[in-house]
Amino acid sequence: MGNLGSRFQSPSQGPEEAAEGTSTSRKHGCDCKKRKRNAQCDCDSEADEDDAILDTPRRKKLKSTSRYIYQTLFLNGENSDIRICALGQEWNLHKVYLCQSGYFSSMFSGSWKESNMMEINLEIPDQNIDTEALQVVFGSLYRDDVLIKPSRVVSILAAACMLQLDGLIQQCGETMKENISAKTVCGYYACASIYGLDSVMKKCLEWLLNNLMTHQNVDLMKEIGVEVMEQLIQSSDLFVMQVEMDVYTALKKWMFLQLNPLWDGPIKQLLADADAWLCKRRTDVCEKEPFLKTEEGAPFRSVFKFVRLQYIINDLASARILERDNILPPDWLSSVYKNQWFAMLRTEFDNDNGPQEPNKDEFEVSSMRCGRKLTKDGDYCWRWTGFNFGFDLLVTYTNRFIVFKRNTLSQPCGGAVSLQPRRHLAYSSQFRWFRFPVMSVKMQGKESMHQLFNFGQQ
Repeated sequence: MGNLGSRFQSPSQGPEEAAEGTSTSRKHGCDCKKRKRNAQCDCDSEADEDDAILDTPRRKKLKSTSRYIYQTLFLNGENSDIRICALGQEWNLHKVYLCQSGYFSSMFSGSWKESNMMEINLEIPDQNIDTEALQVVFGSLYRDDVLIKPSRVVSILAAACMLQLDGLIQQCGETMKENISAKTVCGYYACASIYGLDSVMKKCLEWLLNNLMTHQNVDLMKEIGVEVMEQLIQSSDLFVMQVEMDVYTALKKWMFLQLNPLWDGPIKQLLADADAWLCKRRTDVCEKEPFLKTEEGAPFRSVFKFVRLQYIINDLASARILERDNILPPDWLSSVYKNQWFAMLRTEFDNDNGPQEPNKDEFEVSSMRCGRKLTKDGDYCWRWTGFNFGFDLLVTYTNRFIVFKRNTLSQPCGGAVSLQPRRHLAYSSQFRWFRFPVMSVKMQGKESMHQLFNFGQQ
C-alpha cells in the first residue's frame, strides 16, 4: 500500500513535496519493474519444474490387484480349468498360473496324459510335505509376496522343491539362515542336506562351530549326529573354550547322551552322570577293553580320533582322567606320548627350533586350540595350563588390546620355562604362528561381530 499511496499528491503537499513524491514514485517504479522481471523468472522456473514433474513417470504398485487375484482366483477358484488333488484335499486352480512351476510346466507342455486332464491326483512321497505347505506353495503362484514362518519353512521348502519353484526355494533358504538357533540348527542342516541348499548347510555348520563349546545345550547335543560332530571336532575354526581337554569332555557328554537319549537333567549335572555311567559300566561288565573298541562305542571312534591328544597329555590331571575313563585305545595314547617325548628331546638337546616356514595345512590340523570368554570389558590376565615345551605365555587383555608375554623365571610356574635362548614358536608346540579369532555374541548364539587375525613371527 505504501508504493501505491506514493503516486498521489496529498492536498496538504506543496510543489516541492509533490516533486519529491514524484521522484520517490520513479524510484519505486524501477523497483517494481525489477521485481516484476524477477517474478516472471521465478514463474518460468516453476513452470519448467512443473513440466519436468509431469514428464517424470510415477510407478505405483496396485496392491489391491494382487489381493484380488489371490482372493478371487486362488481362494475362490473362479474360472478354474484344472483341479489338483493331494493328501485328501482339492485345489481349483489355473494352468496358466501352474506353468510357473517347472513340475507342471513340463507336465502340461509334454506328451504326458495329464496335459489334457481336468483333474490331477498328485502323489506326495515326501513326508515333510503336508496340506498346509501345499496351500502356501500353490498360493505363492497367485501373489507377489509370501510370508514364511520359521517353524513351517521345512515343509514349505519340501513342497517348493517338489514343484520346482526356484524363487520360493531361495526365499526358504534365506528364512532358514536368518533363524538359526539351538532349536533349529540341526533340523535346518538335515533339511538343507536333503534338498541341496549348500549355503544353508554352511551357515548351520558355522553356527555350530561358534556355539557348540560356548553355549552347551542338552537337547542340541542329543540332535547332533556322528557325521556332523566329526566335521566340527576336526575343524580348526571350532571355538574352543579353555583348552583341548574341554573338547574331550564335551565329546564324553555328547556320547553319553547319544547312548542315553532319555536322560533329562540340567547341563551342570551332565558330566557327573556321564562319568558315573562310565564307571558303573566298567564295574558291572568288568570290562577292561577301551570303550571305543567295544561294539557300543565303535560308532564314536571316528569323532574321538580328531581330538588333539598332544595338548591333553601335557597336563597331569587331564592325563589321569584319560587313563581313568578308558575310552581311548592305548595305542592312540602311546603313540602321542612317544611323539611328544621325542619332540621335547629334540627341542632341548638337538637345537630343534621348529620349522623355518609355517605350514598352513599342518598348522590347522595340529595347532593348539584354546579360548577364553570375557563377559565384560576390563583388565584380564591368564595363562592356559599344561607343559608347552617350556614356552609358556601370559595373556593380558587391557584397553581392548591383547598382549602376549612370554613367562620368565620370575613367574612361579614349575616346568614352564625353557633355558633355550631361541624358539620358533608362538604358542603351539610345533609352529611359530597362530590365528586369533574374536567374536561378539548376541542372544541365542547369534554373532554380532567376528574377526580373524593371523599372526606370524616378524
